[in-house]
Amino acid sequence: MQHDLTQLPLNRSIILLAIPMVLEMAMESLFAVCDIFFVGRLGEDAVAAVGLTESMLTILYAIAIGLAMATTATVARRVGEKNLAGAARAGAQSIYVGLGVAMVIGVAGGLMAPRLLGLMGAEDSVIAIGGGYATVLYGSNAVILLLFLHNAIFRGAGDAAIAMRALWLANGINIALDPCLIFGLGPFPEMGLTGAAVATTCGRGAGVLFQIRALRRGHGRIHLKGSAWTIDFAAMAQLMRVSAGGIAQFLVATASWVALMRIMSQFGSVALAGYTIAIRVIVFAILPSWGLSNAAATLVGQNLGAGQPDRAERAVWRTGWFNMTFLGSIAVLFIAAADPIISVFTDEPAVRAIGIDTLVVISCGYLAYAWGMVMIQSFNGAGDTMTPTWINLFCFWLVQIPLAWGLANGAKMGPSGVMWAVAVSESLLAGVAIVWFRRGHWKTRQV
Repeated sequence: MQHDLTQLPLNRSIILLAIPMVLEMAMESLFAVCDIFFVGRLGEDAVAAVGLTESMLTILYAIAIGLAMATTATVARRVGEKNLAGAARAGAQSIYVGLGVAMVIGVAGGLMAPRLLGLMGAEDSVIAIGGGYATVLYGSNAVILLLFLHNAIFRGAGDAAIAMRALWLANGINIALDPCLIFGLGPFPEMGLTGAAVATTCGRGAGVLFQIRALRRGHGRIHLKGSAWTIDFAAMAQLMRVSAGGIAQFLVATASWVALMRIMSQFGSVALAGYTIAIRVIVFAILPSWGLSNAAATLVGQNLGAGQPDRAERAVWRTGWFNMTFLGSIAVLFIAAADPIISVFTDEPAVRAIGIDTLVVISCGYLAYAWGMVMIQSFNGAGDTMTPTWINLFCFWLVQIPLAWGLANGAKMGPSGVMWAVAVSESLLAGVAIVWFRRGHWKTRQV
């Protein structure tokens, strides 16, 4: 049953969007934890290789999320205007752009993967075990981009349940194949760390096929058929204009993430392994919280399209309180049970110590993170992708990176300095975003 999210009671609209979005991200976070559980059995070099590979892969995620952000904003605005044909055209053009980007990244990343690990400061043993893993993930980046873009179309249309099912299928296959391909269970070959990448690619590929089927058959509001696939360079240019801010926004954030991993790498594989394990656990909570924030983005886009900016603003504040309650509860759990949680993934005392420290320190900022995510996604849902870009640039490049370096090296805090820099900068971001949101310029943004 399809609902008009611009007319339903606000709490019901948030719940109808948030529940499938949170469940969707919960499955994604479950995979992240399961993946590092199995990889952790291969040793600290394997975990370090995953951390370094993903720190660079976040640049691809920045492009995917930036394009997805623009797609969601545009589709949501057209749906709010009751222009479903226009929403379908916008979705098709985003897919064309994504495929073009994937082709370039796939060739370059697939050929240079081991060298990229070396540039990130990986030790020779890390490159040896992680070269195949990185090559597979970079070379198959098209499935990552398409998974993001297709789900962005569903979210913008308010069809969050379809997006949820796609990621549940993708990650369910990931989880099932992971131990089989890593350890060679049953008829499967033992591929080590490379097997984790193959399992991920197979799962994501299955999710993409599910999405294509849903879009072509019109299972939701958007039906990609006929004229929707006509190449429209003007629509592509508009999409790229909106997505440019989103891509820049996340490139700023992910470049900071890469820099933090580079700073952490100077303390060796033990520090990298502990930090990577803790970040995977942190992501376990952050991704569902991000799903709740996505509900705010969809509601902002559709209500602005329907000419209801005040309702859009109320949706943001209400979603922020929901998110703060959720993430605050998770923070209490993580701080109280950091030792047993990290111990599930490693029995190495030194690695465990780093992981516990990371989990406790970063969890201290969860209340602020909750508001920061909702505010940033609200700007994005309105099509105002440049405001978060400037906020990220200030908080991450001018605060987080210098602070991490200064605390880790200048103040001799070591890996703990990097962790505290994350907590401080993310909390600062939330405060700046709230102040800027209250000014209301996002209400007049055209998409």
